[in-house]
Amino acid sequence: MSLQLRDSSKCRFDLLSLGECMVRLAPPGHGRIEFAKTLEVDVGGGEFNVAYACARLGLRTGFVSKLPNNPVASIILNHARAVGMDVSNVLMEKFDGVGRKGRVGLNFTEVGTGVRASVTMYDRGQSSISQMKPEEMDWKAIFEGQGAVWLHTGGIMASLSDASAAVTKAALQAARAAGTVTSYDLNFRSKLWSSEKAIAVTKDIIPHVQVLIGNEEDFQKVLGFEVEGTTGDLRDLSVEAYKRMVLRVVKTFPNVQAVCTTLREVKSGLVNNWGGILWHEGQFFEARTFKDLEIEDRVGGGDGFSSGIAWGFIKGMPPGEIVNFGTAHGALLQTTRGDTSQVSLDEVMHVMKGGSARIQR
Repeated sequence: MSLQLRDSSKCRFDLLSLGECMVRLAPPGHGRIEFAKTLEVDVGGGEFNVAYACARLGLRTGFVSKLPNNPVASIILNHARAVGMDVSNVLMEKFDGVGRKGRVGLNFTEVGTGVRASVTMYDRGQSSISQMKPEEMDWKAIFEGQGAVWLHTGGIMASLSDASAAVTKAALQAARAAGTVTSYDLNFRSKLWSSEKAIAVTKDIIPHVQVLIGNEEDFQKVLGFEVEGTTGDLRDLSVEAYKRMVLRVVKTFPNVQAVCTTLREVKSGLVNNWGGILWHEGQFFEARTFKDLEIEDRVGGGDGFSSGIAWGFIKGMPPGEIVNFGTAHGALLQTTRGDTSQVSLDEVMHVMKGGSARIQR
């Protein structure tokens, strides 16, 4: 069954994202946080990154969240506005001057190299969005009044607190009631919640999801689906084993109309094999594999894939092209530092069609 998309001419937004955005602080190059004399300031969040990337690709996007009214939050808002993202559905609350009640989360990131992996350290407790309640937002006004073709959210938003999980579910329900397509990135983060908690919460959210995104670990830790024939650390996962698991997922949740994942083989901190798979309309579509992809910063690569998938569906691409577009976009996104996209549509099309890195003059 194909996804039924709303008439975009009757919607204010092509895509909305619901989630938390943090300020990212990273040592220059491949430095360590412990020894940093300066920190690069950027922004990022799993859901925010998708709306940001789609805005750069030409879609009308917006961000739904909650922030304190202070200069740190303005870093996020200014970053969004710079690419044309709408932030009118970001609730702003008075800052208490300390951050006891509501604050902007911080994300300290080390970009790995060689045998040293990239590392993310969170400082995001008591963030404004984690304390938001479902009734604070007029969901009907957003999805029926303003209108959106697509809503993207995910497991990071749901994991922040019990209130955040309730907000996630309320938004998905309202979106589906209005005919908006819903996508959900399982995005398991062990630093945010346990597998047991993730499974218990997500079982009430998944019935409202149409496009499901996640790797083998996400499906195992968030939905409880074991991948047959693999070791506990999932290093021996085969594409066929993943496909068999997807078929069990869509049989269990018939509301899910598309499932996609990235295929990443980490050879070193800066060299990965990179690919992707999409299941849609009863078939699997596998993208071109980028072997020995040289990476500047892997953080946000999965969000690049997810935003490419959403863009492809919204633009009416056939499934085989959608997964190739998403994979090419994710590959390109990892060639620059920071979580959010610095990629243009022309660049994605060039790489998707097999274009080389030969200098362009």
